[in-house]
Amino acid sequence: MSELTVQTRNKRRKWLAIGLPIFLAVSFLTGIFLGAVTFTLTDLTEALQNQTQANALILINVRLPRLIVAAFAGACLAAAGTILQGVMKNPLADPSIIGVTAGAGLAASIAMVALPQYGFLTPAFAFVGAIIAMLCIYTLSWEKGASPLKIILAGVAINALCGALQSGIMILYSDRVQGILPWLAGGFQGRGWYHVEFVWPYAVIGLILALLAIRPLNLMLLGDHTAKLLGAPVERMRFYLILLSALLAGAAVSVAGLLGFVGLVVPHMIRLLIGSDSRYLLPFSMIGGAALVVFTDSLARTVFDPIELPVGILLACLGAPFFLYLLKKNTIRL
Repeated sequence: MSELTVQTRNKRRKWLAIGLPIFLAVSFLTGIFLGAVTFTLTDLTEALQNQTQANALILINVRLPRLIVAAFAGACLAAAGTILQGVMKNPLADPSIIGVTAGAGLAASIAMVALPQYGFLTPAFAFVGAIIAMLCIYTLSWEKGASPLKIILAGVAINALCGALQSGIMILYSDRVQGILPWLAGGFQGRGWYHVEFVWPYAVIGLILALLAIRPLNLMLLGDHTAKLLGAPVERMRFYLILLSALLAGAAVSVAGLLGFVGLVVPHMIRLLIGSDSRYLLPFSMIGGAALVVFTDSLARTVFDPIELPVGILLACLGAPFFLYLLKKNTIRL
């Protein structure tokens, strides 16, 4: 690597360290102030002083928890995508591609459609579904070790199976399908403090564990053979990292529904700018994922007013063309 390349990447890392937190703060403030009811800084100050006002109730009980949930979901999905892409050594690895999201979606469909009396447990069902799907994928791919290729292939099969079962449930209970469609599209409408209380322990613990896994993740990027020569327990590290990605994805899907492209595009965009070193890639991806989801949710909630578009639709419309552009430019790499 030339000295110029090193200097360029160091400059980009410094700019991202400044720019991404600013982007997140601006996105958060945009979500606070804009909406069906627009607030000014004066309104915000008065609402915080008198929390019985209608404006205060909107800010504290509606917008604030929704933004917190969106930030947690974005950070978790971006971290999960970063980990999976590093472990699989595949830039296309993503929770939605290898079956983790599909397992969460199937479990949530069971809770909301087949067992509506347990609808209030939908986040818990989705979380458990993601973990079970990941364990099934890892078990099916195991044969004297679990190679990244086998994990991806097993994930594709589990993804298809969960999708088929979910479609079957929706056909059998077609009279109840309407209630699950917004969740399947991905979004944060109706999210409140209950969802914050549910997701924050899993999200915070998962994100901290992800930061603690930076060194094993960098070792995995060197390849199995090199990592073993350095004395690393490759299979144990791979299992731990994949389970951690399932924890992060399950936490996000449980409160956000089926959001796509966050874990796929965000890590890849940042990797193109600063390289694959997880010491920078992982934390920057977390902040970038949180900022992206908060910002796009604010757009989806305000631009199409009075209709609230599920943020998952907007993310797909923005993420898919951008990813195809990267593919066309032949910049898809680790």
